[in-house]
Amino acid sequence: MNYPLVGAFVLALGALLIAGVLWLASGGALRQKVDLYLAIEDESVAGLNLNAPVKYNGVEVGQVREIHLDPTNPQRVRLIFAIAHGTPIKVDTEAVLKTQGLTGIAYVELSGGAPGSAPLLPGPNGELPVIRTKPSLSARLENVLTDVLAKLDSTSANLNAVLSDENRRAITSALADIAAVAHTVAERRATIDAGLASAARTFEHGERLAKQLGPVAERVGRGADAVEGMGRQVAATSASAGVAVDAAGAAIQRFGNETQPELARLMNEVEVLSASLKRLAEQTERNPASLLVGRGTLSAGPGETPAPEERP
Repeated sequence: MNYPLVGAFVLALGALLIAGVLWLASGGALRQKVDLYLAIEDESVAGLNLNAPVKYNGVEVGQVREIHLDPTNPQRVRLIFAIAHGTPIKVDTEAVLKTQGLTGIAYVELSGGAPGSAPLLPGPNGELPVIRTKPSLSARLENVLTDVLAKLDSTSANLNAVLSDENRRAITSALADIAAVAHTVAERRATIDAGLASAARTFEHGERLAKQLGPVAERVGRGADAVEGMGRQVAATSASAGVAVDAAGAAIQRFGNETQPELARLMNEVEVLSASLKRLAEQTERNPASLLVGRGTLSAGPGETPAPEERP
């Protein structure tokens, strides 16, 4: 029997068994293919450990493969996710840190990814695709609490400024003045009541006077309407008078146009008549007998020289 050959066979079989066990322990044929993605967090990732689950809308799709600080900015943390191949990671997918139950174990929750969005692909030089991140609930609460505390500090400082010693003294003095006014009002209560009663009576008298003035106002209104009607009548009369004056002016103008030539001819005839009367008067003055015998020439008497013939 060849013992060395048997020993070599046993060793080879044992090595194969050990390799098979290790292969099966590491996942073997059941090992799923994964894609690597990068996410950069701007907050603390306390509670998040390696191999922490990565869930997409509550469904576990991968694990956290690496956690380390960003060498260029230690305020940020770089996370590398190993996500099952075929998971629909889109350009609008977002990652947020969450805690599971009361244990405080952190995990990564993915959300978003509209149906029409493009898939998230690696960079041109083989860089890992970067999944966008948003603040976790604890980070948002911390920011809100920080703002609230800052506002409370500011409010407290303002209250301290308002409630300074000087303001407290002023408030104390104002309260003392208010108390004095209240005591004075209490002492004068009877006078105030009498004044209120007098005011009530005054209001009653005013109401009665208003009722009495109602008919008077109505009559005044009717008088105003009558005056307005009179004014309209006067306006109409004025318009009629204006029309009459315009008609009279037109008639006078026509009369002047018609009589002016007649007056001119009459004046000419009067002028001619005046000249004739003047000549007649001169002739009569020179020869009164001409009124009887006319303008004929008389024969000269004895010793008279004949007079020259007179011309008008």
